[in-house]
Amino acid sequence: MSDYRKIKYYKPRVNRGRNGVKRGAGKRKPLKTALIIVLSVLGAIVLFAVGFIGWLTITEYKPAEKEEVQVVYNAAPEPLSSELSILTWNVGYCGLGKNEDFVLDGGKTDGRPDNLDTFLYYFNGVIDTLKANRADVMILQEVDRYSKRSYKHDEVASLTIALDAASTASCYNYKCDYVPFPWPPIGHVEGGLATYSKAKTAEDKATRLALPNAFSWPMSVAQLKRCVLVTHYDIEGTDKKLSVINFNLEAYDSGEGKIKQAKRLVEIMSEEYAKGNYVIAGGDFNQSFPGTLDVFPIKDTSTWTPAVFDITSLPEGWQLAYDKDHATCRLLNMPYDPSNAATQFFVIDGFLVSPGVEIETVETVDAGFEYSDHNPVRLTVKLQ
Repeated sequence: MSDYRKIKYYKPRVNRGRNGVKRGAGKRKPLKTALIIVLSVLGAIVLFAVGFIGWLTITEYKPAEKEEVQVVYNAAPEPLSSELSILTWNVGYCGLGKNEDFVLDGGKTDGRPDNLDTFLYYFNGVIDTLKANRADVMILQEVDRYSKRSYKHDEVASLTIALDAASTASCYNYKCDYVPFPWPPIGHVEGGLATYSKAKTAEDKATRLALPNAFSWPMSVAQLKRCVLVTHYDIEGTDKKLSVINFNLEAYDSGEGKIKQAKRLVEIMSEEYAKGNYVIAGGDFNQSFPGTLDVFPIKDTSTWTPAVFDITSLPEGWQLAYDKDHATCRLLNMPYDPSNAATQFFVIDGFLVSPGVEIETVETVDAGFEYSDHNPVRLTVKLQ
């Protein structure tokens, strides 16, 4: 055989292990498989996240700047006189009573009661407290309808019946098919503002006015859509009307949002006053009032801390009404324990009143934070 033929048909020896498998091939294959699995999982997570945010964006609650709200009539109405009372209370969707904490306040949980019985205890306690401190107009914040966190209970309708209210106006400021945070997630939520009165409203409607949004996309799709709820009432002996404004300003933004919202609130009040109305705005400012930090100093700046409301932003003759000596809110960094040094109190709930509204009394109702993380505040006034 020639040298040429030997070279042409020569096959080099391949280094093989047992069973004819190339050495080293068995080591590389599992690594490649693991990499594919990891990339596939990461890809699936990204696709799910993109799809989920897309779904929330498409289904996002997007109210108009101004919307009419239907008023529900229940009991026989009574007239309002020039001397009247108004109560404001953030009821915490009847889910933030004494046993609860909340992760965004430095706690550990999602702020949902552990079981239905606990929720009902808080809910019935809220009703009993309101009945014991009746007012001509009661403006409530964080009142739920069909939310996971409040065991799908229609609190707005139940309170109308329980309080024997002549008129009820309500609107959403939080509506989302699924809130994905904190952990466990809040899930489906429908909540907002509700105003109850023994009197019939001056019109068969109320008005929802949007406040500036404190968040941008994509966080905004699952955040609150803050607003004010405006109702009007006739007053015996005068052609002027009483304008009641219910609100709950931003809590967990960087600070700019609540400042813009407070500015817009004052603008809305000024517009109502320019129409010739008496104006009373009440609710949860989520801002401390002047002088109250001396009574309830901040203990830990690493937890949620409210800014101080800028009283200089008020027009001349307008007044801020609050009870500086009694706490209206507690920090949800732990279940309520007044003897614990880490328990933090605030005064962040109260009223703004226009000229022509004489403040007679303003006092915080000591509900002991038994049924909500807020205490009610009751105001009595005389309209001049």
